[in-house]
Amino acid sequence: MPQINRRGVLTLGAALGLTSAASAALPPAAWSWSPAGSVLGTGSGVDPQWVWDDTIDRIMASVIQNGQVPAVNEAILPRVDNNDPLPTGLPPELSAYLGDAVKMPAWADMTKLRRAADFNRRKDTYLFFIYGLGGGIMSTVIPREAKSVYWSKGGADMQDRAAKTFSFGYDLSDLNAFEPSGQFVVTSNKTRMVHAAVRHLLPQSPYWKAVAEEQIPISNADILVTFHSTGTFAHKKMKDWGVRMSAADEEAFLHSWQVALHFLGVRDEYIPATWAAAHAQSAQVLTPILAVTPEGRELAEVLLGLTAQVDLGVTRGFLNEFVRYTLGNEIADWLELRRDYASAATIRVGWPAYIAFREGLIPVAPAGFYVFDQLLRALAMAFLNRGQDGQTTPITIPDMNRPGV
Repeated sequence: MPQINRRGVLTLGAALGLTSAASAALPPAAWSWSPAGSVLGTGSGVDPQWVWDDTIDRIMASVIQNGQVPAVNEAILPRVDNNDPLPTGLPPELSAYLGDAVKMPAWADMTKLRRAADFNRRKDTYLFFIYGLGGGIMSTVIPREAKSVYWSKGGADMQDRAAKTFSFGYDLSDLNAFEPSGQFVVTSNKTRMVHAAVRHLLPQSPYWKAVAEEQIPISNADILVTFHSTGTFAHKKMKDWGVRMSAADEEAFLHSWQVALHFLGVRDEYIPATWAAAHAQSAQVLTPILAVTPEGRELAEVLLGLTAQVDLGVTRGFLNEFVRYTLGNEIADWLELRRDYASAATIRVGWPAYIAFREGLIPVAPAGFYVFDQLLRALAMAFLNRGQDGQTTPITIPDMNRPGV
């Protein structure tokens, strides 16, 4: 697929949608989700697309304007575990902010979080597939997200960008995620800093401004949309696939995402209290906005191409069909994923049998079992640690937008 260049971007705003109405990115519908369904149980009712992260946004804007990004990245690099001390050498205001940002919300329940960690361990194979080939590819048909990713610095190196996203999911799913020896609280702090930096940088990009419908990216609404394309989508797919989950498991899994959203700066009044509330919110903020954009098509092509390059016998056709099986024909057609009917038949028969065997419902591994394990390994090798044994990819603060355009 040809690169989007300077000349092409000038007409992208008018060209969005190419030849189909389905390709036109629609703005979010008016916010009507009730804060009564949130973990807080009450709230202002303000539309979250007009809510950002004011304190850290102001701090990171100052860090970038004062040329302090390299020093900040060097300072935060060794801070990995939740109980690591605050780094020295940070601007005082940022240091004070990070000292406060590690506090758990009052409503957090460590018993549920520990159960969620055990659930993630037991269901990690399904979650890896869903987050990688489900939510990861779905993100490319979320217009605001696709454009923000493409035109930010991370969009120029999607293997690194995806690896950092995998780091976030890996740390959230870790057994010790919220324990002092875990890493998720620190990972979410760094992610929140990155979001603030992007909110400062992207509005300065004429290329992003030419295609964006919003003036400031990554609002609370945008973060909620990402949650629904990962956590809520994972809950739905595991139910659809017949994965065994007790009511306590489901509640714990949601609770880990609730705390994660809090640590990402989403106001408690927007965080769903139940899965029913989450699915209702998703139906309003995610489902109606899914659409293809030139940026999204290119990002999907890059992501699938990187996975297919891993020499484990997993073909690009098999990848395409697994995405189609997970996300449906409409999204696959938007992304122009070529059909591979032999792989489609293998997945249609083999994946339910793979799940049945892993869930203990059949005694013998089905034929073709190995191909799904190979796909899992391919995803991990392509994105999880980029060859750094035992370590996920460090999250760093950007100091520029997409280079080379």
